[in-house]
Amino acid sequence: MLIAAHEWSLSHIAKHTAHQNSLSGLTPAAPSTGELASLYSRLAQGQPETALRAEAAGFLRQQLAKVAFQPRELPKFPDDLKAWMQGLAQRATSQYSAYLEQRKSGGPRHYFTNRAHALYFLRSVAPTKLVDGAWLYGLIKHWRNPRFEGLIRTYVEELGEGDPDKNHVLLYRRLLARYDLNLGEKLADEFYAQGLVQLALAYNAEEFLPELIGFNLGYEQLPLHLLITAYELNELGLDPYYFTLHLTVDNADTGHARRAVQAALDTLPRLGNTQDFWRRMQLGCQLGGVGIGTTDVINGFDIEQEVVRIFSRKSGAGHGAHSDYCRVAGRSVNDWLAQPDQIPAFLDALQQTGWIQRGAAAHQSRFWGYLQGRSAEMFGVFSSYELQLVHDWIRGPASRDGQVYSEPSLPEGRTRRASFRAAEKLALVKTPRLQNGLQGIETLDPDLQALNLQLSELDESGQEKLLLNALSPSLHWTPMGLQATRLFCQRVW
Repeated sequence: MLIAAHEWSLSHIAKHTAHQNSLSGLTPAAPSTGELASLYSRLAQGQPETALRAEAAGFLRQQLAKVAFQPRELPKFPDDLKAWMQGLAQRATSQYSAYLEQRKSGGPRHYFTNRAHALYFLRSVAPTKLVDGAWLYGLIKHWRNPRFEGLIRTYVEELGEGDPDKNHVLLYRRLLARYDLNLGEKLADEFYAQGLVQLALAYNAEEFLPELIGFNLGYEQLPLHLLITAYELNELGLDPYYFTLHLTVDNADTGHARRAVQAALDTLPRLGNTQDFWRRMQLGCQLGGVGIGTTDVINGFDIEQEVVRIFSRKSGAGHGAHSDYCRVAGRSVNDWLAQPDQIPAFLDALQQTGWIQRGAAAHQSRFWGYLQGRSAEMFGVFSSYELQLVHDWIRGPASRDGQVYSEPSLPEGRTRRASFRAAEKLALVKTPRLQNGLQGIETLDPDLQALNLQLSELDESGQEKLLLNALSPSLHWTPMGLQATRLFCQRVW
């Protein structure tokens, strides 16, 4: 049975929390450092065992208890959902129109001060974007239930229906790779909270069905930050396609926003407790606010702190790797790098001794020549993101022009670089690009070969089980997962 036998009212949450506390003798506490990232990583690896699913369910209960007394985002009654959706869309587009007017009048960007800031954002929201749509995965095995058709279509569309150029997670992975944003680097724990909510829902759909539907309802609505993000990434010469794709597929007419409303109405019980189911939907919608939000990530960027963080992380590898004659302010570089807490003073010494000239073009700093150029002694030590960060930190306010660290300054009199779309059009004129599409799917892949072999050997039930596993959040973006998605669509529709 999809709906859990117990009813998840606010009183149930309170009773469950109290019961757990009485068993452990502890009051609820914030997760320790790395706990969210650890649970996220384990869920993202593949089909979780029972114990791991239970751990994820416990996390969801904690979050539901935290949001239980927040003001509700959804309307009081389900009949008001369509008007609610239309109101959100109208408000977002109206605010965006005002934003555009401000920009046309010469106003500054609202989100990203420079290119490094935008790259920081793309890197920081990666844990959420890399599980895009995951919350609906738990419903895929119930595809025969007509009440879930809209939700399952939404999930399959998040997967691009097997097209690698439309699969949301694959698109974001490509975006990270394009700008050398390290997938393996661990972020602060709070950046994993929202992605963890989505993975926990994915693997506990039966217990949290109303919450899952309510989460989907809130998450698929058009937010203002999506519109501004796409605009400013393009302006800074960064690929906005992942974000512009969401502007189209999540529209309030025929897109995911409209479908989410209809799915909520379709799944309300006819014989069960409709009021309680709706209350749980309202609570599930609140889960979209768990963790650090988009604008909080953007506002949390401090270029000084980020530069210190990067240099502190490098100090472990750099300590002992420099010759004794490499000295700054009378101390060897090895000495400066011996302790990460000396990095702020080291950076200050580089400026005081003229190695770094803040506020000037990056190439005027002797230190920059060690990082970038024909004879850069430290070539390869810093990633593209880190080079952009140091470049923009050195240039200061002038970095608002969005200059790429590896490109020359703008011609005199120009204040803006070509947008991403303009640069792409010019590049296509000079060098026509091969179509990616389905023809670009990699065939030399061991999992894809295994999938094709096993499908030929299994009966229909076994084939379906294999395909559904390949549609999981950890696999759907791979060549095997893309092929499985296409085969699934052929079977169902």
